[in-house]
Amino acid sequence: MRVGLALPQYDYSVPGESPLRWETVLRYATRAEELGFDSLWLSDHLFLDIAKYGGSPEPRGAYEPLVTLAALAGAVSRPRLGTLVMCEALRPATVLAKALATLDRISGGRLDVGLGAGWYEPDYLAVGMEMPPPGQRIERLAEAVQVCRAMLRPDGAPVEFDGRFHRARGARSLPPPLQTPNPPVFVGGKGDRLLRLVAEHADGWNTCWTWTPDAYRERVVVLEQECERVGRDPAGVWRSLGLYALCGEDHADLARRFEALRAATPAGVLDGVTLDEWRRGRLVGTVDEVREQVEMWADLGVETLILGVGALPFQVGSEADVDLLAAALIGAGGGATAPARPG
Repeated sequence: MRVGLALPQYDYSVPGESPLRWETVLRYATRAEELGFDSLWLSDHLFLDIAKYGGSPEPRGAYEPLVTLAALAGAVSRPRLGTLVMCEALRPATVLAKALATLDRISGGRLDVGLGAGWYEPDYLAVGMEMPPPGQRIERLAEAVQVCRAMLRPDGAPVEFDGRFHRARGARSLPPPLQTPNPPVFVGGKGDRLLRLVAEHADGWNTCWTWTPDAYRERVVVLEQECERVGRDPAGVWRSLGLYALCGEDHADLARRFEALRAATPAGVLDGVTLDEWRRGRLVGTVDEVREQVEMWADLGVETLILGVGALPFQVGSEADVDLLAAALIGAGGGATAPARPG
């Protein structure tokens, strides 16, 4: 099992830091490399509020992912760098593909490309666009995935694409990316239409941040059915899963760390939530319990586990929590390798 870390990215991500300091993002990235994490991840919003999670509705600042990952590429040499996930509507697919090809080259071929249909309406409003209905967002995403995968081929050949929402007229990425056959392009989400898109066009599938094994297994069945429909081996779909995670050396230590996380989390998010309630759908437990859960996820076909070490996306409760999870799941001698590829 490869293990990645969702880096702090927002002005709520680290207690006492608003705005979040670049030095803090860099510190967590370099520490993650020292601990043996295989990959580092950022999401994609112009800004983000946490009302959806029970917090306040004011927008919080965010580091732009492509620029930030490019900076991190020069600061860490081993972990892979990924987007979880890029919002399709915020960039023309050809322009995005060009940026991604450059980022893959800057990073020495360590890029994993996550694309999504978008869910946060203020992102759309901020760029002067009404948020499309779900079906249209999936259609737009399918076109963007096709354009990006074509333009991320290592030969840099010109791409022609005539879609409803995305077009390419001899577009090409020169210099091309380093990875072959291309930096893996995966899709984030969970609905039936999204899984159909994965089977038809993407290298992989991601979903996050709270999942029970039974609910995840049901989605895997849908993915396998869609792969069968298009004649694709489901084993060729790279599966990554993001989960909120918290580990304790024993049950007393776990309870202490949960209370510390509560204190570090913005008001409203964990108010009135017990540890037993918060365990459900998350990677939470003692060292032995967390290891057992990871083995179960591996049995369900998860190849890359991405840890959200907080109670909000891209929040980090404490460095000590990251350290203990790394000791439990990675140990000595961890190292990044390329993700499983379709084939």
